[in-house]
Amino acid sequence: MINSLEGGKRRSVVSSSRPELSAKVSAPVFLALEERLRESVSNYVSAKYGISVPVVVELPRRPEFGDLALPLCFGLAKHLRRAPRKIAEELTANLPSIAGVRSIEAAGGGYLNVCFDRGAYAVDVLSPPQVSADKSKIIVEHTNINPNKAAHIGHLRNAVLGDTLVRMLRALGREVEAQNYIDNTGVQVADVAAAFHFLERRSPRDVEALAADPDIRFDHYCWDIYAAISRHYAEHPESLYWRTQALSAIESGSGEIAVLGRIVSNAIVNRHLDTMLRIGVEYDVLPRESEILHLEFWSAAFAFLKQRKVVYFENAGRNAGCWVMPAENFRNAPAGARPDRDQPSNEDADASASKVIVRSNGTVTYVGKDIAYQLWKFGLLVGKDFHYAPLRRYSSGRQAWVSVANASASGVGAAVPAFGSGTEVYNVIDARQAYLQDVVRAALRLLGYKRQAERSIHFSYEMVALSPRCCVELGIELSDEDGKRPYVEVSGRKGFGVKADDLIDRLIETAYEEVRDRHRDISEAACREIATQIAVGALRYFMLRFTRTTVIAFDFAEALAFEGETGPYLQYAVVRAKNILRKFEETTGELPDFSTAISPQAWSRHLDENLWQLLLAASRSRWAISRAIAAGEPAQLARHAFELARTFSNFYHQYPVLKEANREKQMVLLGIARYVLDELTSLLSIMGIPTPDAM
Repeated sequence: MINSLEGGKRRSVVSSSRPELSAKVSAPVFLALEERLRESVSNYVSAKYGISVPVVVELPRRPEFGDLALPLCFGLAKHLRRAPRKIAEELTANLPSIAGVRSIEAAGGGYLNVCFDRGAYAVDVLSPPQVSADKSKIIVEHTNINPNKAAHIGHLRNAVLGDTLVRMLRALGREVEAQNYIDNTGVQVADVAAAFHFLERRSPRDVEALAADPDIRFDHYCWDIYAAISRHYAEHPESLYWRTQALSAIESGSGEIAVLGRIVSNAIVNRHLDTMLRIGVEYDVLPRESEILHLEFWSAAFAFLKQRKVVYFENAGRNAGCWVMPAENFRNAPAGARPDRDQPSNEDADASASKVIVRSNGTVTYVGKDIAYQLWKFGLLVGKDFHYAPLRRYSSGRQAWVSVANASASGVGAAVPAFGSGTEVYNVIDARQAYLQDVVRAALRLLGYKRQAERSIHFSYEMVALSPRCCVELGIELSDEDGKRPYVEVSGRKGFGVKADDLIDRLIETAYEEVRDRHRDISEAACREIATQIAVGALRYFMLRFTRTTVIAFDFAEALAFEGETGPYLQYAVVRAKNILRKFEETTGELPDFSTAISPQAWSRHLDENLWQLLLAASRSRWAISRAIAAGEPAQLARHAFELARTFSNFYHQYPVLKEANREKQMVLLGIARYVLDELTSLLSIMGIPTPDAM
């Protein structure tokens, strides 16, 4: 069902067509109470028994058990040599009172079940939000698409995971720098430049005109070119010298092929930014690999690696003439590990071999340049920094910058932020790159930067495939065998895959048909906007709901369903909450300030068990974000948001808010609806999901 909100007052009701990048969750009442509980119990146990043990807090398995549970006594039993239940009973009999806690009871085999003072808690959660800030910088590097062809469905998972991690950290008040590393000197760009030069015989002027042609999607055109030259190499391996020639030209920055490489990478980076903006992804800075070389980041890092004897020159064997890192310094590569992203190579095919950092022809491998980049991210390349130029300003007001080779190319008069020098670095890169990420960490550790190595986090994820049904809907022909598989893998090199823009377009069109069919009175523009918001919400939630170690089989029908664990289901809960508040405003003129309009006594009189569980679930949002970050699993936040939406849906059907005759109880119901709306809207914003005005 679609509910139109056009024409109503929106003075107090949240309405947003795009998620805000700086969304904050409510005042951390739950976290503050949890911390106070931990501290009080820990101090009491230490004073009574002379034992210091960690006080772990859990959510009870069932709501009737309480609001929190402490398994503390099971750990104490080992020290005191007494039954956990007996210790629990002793503690509950003598624990001093704790502000905000109504009772602590012994339960089961030795749990401490905690119940909050519900009236006081309800008053506190409706107070204005407060978020403390930690100004130590965290760097999140994500997306990182090779600028040689259109983005594909797998890149969307990377971008959604990385962008959501950025948003979660910012919601907790952390300073976060979102980086998108551009490998514009690698094998993939070299292959496309070689294809234009050797296969299509196009000049730089020809390719520049092609990239500027508004009737041609240049990144899609390069998708086909990349597949064509990959086939050509397979059929004519003697032509692989084209790749070597192109790589050498691009790294040196001279010659026609180097110009082609710059035209291709610059044009496609802008197309990638356009694609990612469609799903709400923005960046702070785009460091480019070309500057890693031209500004001699790599030279400085290489000298450092040699000085500390992290690498050595190989005189004989398969790696003769190469600079390598000994295999014993890092974990063995898993089966199928590849030394370059999205690119097969014979280099280091043996997982137990030493890792080549500089090839025998003098060119640097991807991992060598990434070591230099990681050193810069931690502020460890003393005296080295990029020059920067403004790249684009987003409608949100955020300015994206790109690295450039010299000061003359920088933005004149622009105030450039201080980039890099993070205290913690997340690298959002797929699981198949675990081996290379381990090499980078090993280099930091061997250089003496153990703390930075520990804080260099590979935020890995598994691939995105397609369900057979999705393949059929996209017109992809499948063999009988593939049609029976749970998912079908894609391959950009073979040209078999789903371009990100095509997937987004298809989602929007499918959502549009549904919106148009259900609600004929919405204008065409409004219908298109709502469909776009639903499509973005469906895509982003689908990418987030699965744990990072899960292979995703994308399916249109499953992602766009209005029921079940989907983005549209969450959006629908927000629309319902808006409807309640809007209709009340239309009748009374405005919403009251619920933080003062409802007394603790009113909360105590009307806060039944169902209402309490809804309020409590909503108040755990900041706690859920903290837990998701600690676990490195955004899926936990997605699940929390879904459970909150489902609990609110039950509230919507069970409590006729607008028909409630008791004014005091109606205020309680409205206060809860307002609070849940704010929390859901913030949670959706943190996941990058827009909140439509209608569904």
